[in-house]
Amino acid sequence: MVTIRRALISVSYKKGIVEFAETLHKRGIEIISTGGTAKTLTDSGIPVTLVSELTGYPEILDGRVKTLHPMIHGALLARTDVSSDTETLLSHDIQPIEMVVVNLYPFEETINNGTVSIDTAVEQIDIGGPTMIRAAAKNFKHRAVIVNPDRYADIITELESNSGAVGDDTLFNLAQEAFHYTAHYDTVIARYFDSLAHDTPDLPQTLSLSLTKEMSLRYGENPHQKAALYGRFSRYFQQLHGKELSYNNILDLTAAVQVVSEFDRPTVAIIKHNNPCGVASNDSLAAAYCKAFECDRTSAFGGIVAVNRPLDMPTTKAINEIFTEVIVAPSYDNEVLAFLQKKKDRRLIRQHVDLRYNRDFDVRSVYVGMLVQDKDTARMTKDRLNVVTERKPDDNEFESLLFAWRVAKHVKSNAIIFAREDQTLGIGAGQMSRVDSSKIAVKKAHDAGFELTNSVAASDGFFPFADGVIELARAGATAIIQPGGSMRDNEVINAANEHNISMVFTGIRHFRH
Repeated sequence: MVTIRRALISVSYKKGIVEFAETLHKRGIEIISTGGTAKTLTDSGIPVTLVSELTGYPEILDGRVKTLHPMIHGALLARTDVSSDTETLLSHDIQPIEMVVVNLYPFEETINNGTVSIDTAVEQIDIGGPTMIRAAAKNFKHRAVIVNPDRYADIITELESNSGAVGDDTLFNLAQEAFHYTAHYDTVIARYFDSLAHDTPDLPQTLSLSLTKEMSLRYGENPHQKAALYGRFSRYFQQLHGKELSYNNILDLTAAVQVVSEFDRPTVAIIKHNNPCGVASNDSLAAAYCKAFECDRTSAFGGIVAVNRPLDMPTTKAINEIFTEVIVAPSYDNEVLAFLQKKKDRRLIRQHVDLRYNRDFDVRSVYVGMLVQDKDTARMTKDRLNVVTERKPDDNEFESLLFAWRVAKHVKSNAIIFAREDQTLGIGAGQMSRVDSSKIAVKKAHDAGFELTNSVAASDGFFPFADGVIELARAGATAIIQPGGSMRDNEVINAANEHNISMVFTGIRHFRH
């Protein structure tokens, strides 16, 4: 047990602090404070001892230096069960401070609040606050450190139950929370500086990751697995309706949004098990949905639908004809929302932020650690394509090839996509053999009732042999887009020429494992 006689309070986030400090004061606890916090408390009639009164020094450098002084840190770091520490405090007339209530300058909120200059951001890097938190947390056997306003009520209850003292378990738990708090704060700052240096030739030597649990999930991919979402989901999305999101819902809805983000025209993507089962663009969003749905009517049942335009009523009524787990759109008008909310379990998600402008790394856990890479933000344009066959694609084929290529980027490797103009016709995903993916894409197209004559095909990786190209040509494709770079490129090109089809190389691939 540690009896609290003096508390140092310095908070940027002032929710509940007046009520908390008032209760401490009524218990006879001396309150020490700084700057804006001191003013807030004194304005509320709570007596406060200023830090400058203890240190004998005023705040200097526009408030950059306030608490960095032995009178403060000696009071926090002294161990009450070590006689030499007690003697040192007595010799320097330092009185212990048993409680620290601190939360930090709002750095994260500042950098997330639109575009800010680096000078503005840097001024929100707290120095004295983390130092006090760490000092008190290091000395947790003798000091209480509170960084979370949600703790105030419980601490007051404990003080009242223990005649003004805080128990050992609580002291440890508060310190644990404090170290996580400062670690997260420093990580956000480090990631911000990484974001300013995104053109550097290498990834950072040390990758700092700190994610706050945003929501607990009922289970993971399977019911026997525990799961939670850590991160900033609410920064990008808002759930407007429906039962809670599942682990797999979140995987699929983020995948769906990334697909439609590739396109400037109104576009719809229907996702199932993290793969597109249909994608289409059109000047009419409703027409785009119908064309995406045509690609695989069976798989679309129970899928995730993402659109890159405000959801209108014609599109809404088309989507409503089958069961859909999740709908994601930039916005919904009141009429659309009221219509969709008639089905209570269907999740409706509003997308706040365009994911194309997210510069975070791609991070994936593996048994031995974390794999980290830049996000695949490569965009292909017609002028970057290299025609390698005798026959050159016509203008319609070029546009179809670029459409198919953008979809291929979001299909599990090995990926084969048949398309015509702005619509997928058949998608083969995630097979060990590219030929098998080709066969599945053909079968999917035929099952959907599409003839593949005069279609185009995209492959996310190069063809190691000519058999894959021959399979696509036999199905009816007249043009193929692929990365190129195989040892047998000449053999593959010759096969395309023999079947009188066009082939273009992109020079990049879009593997997605």
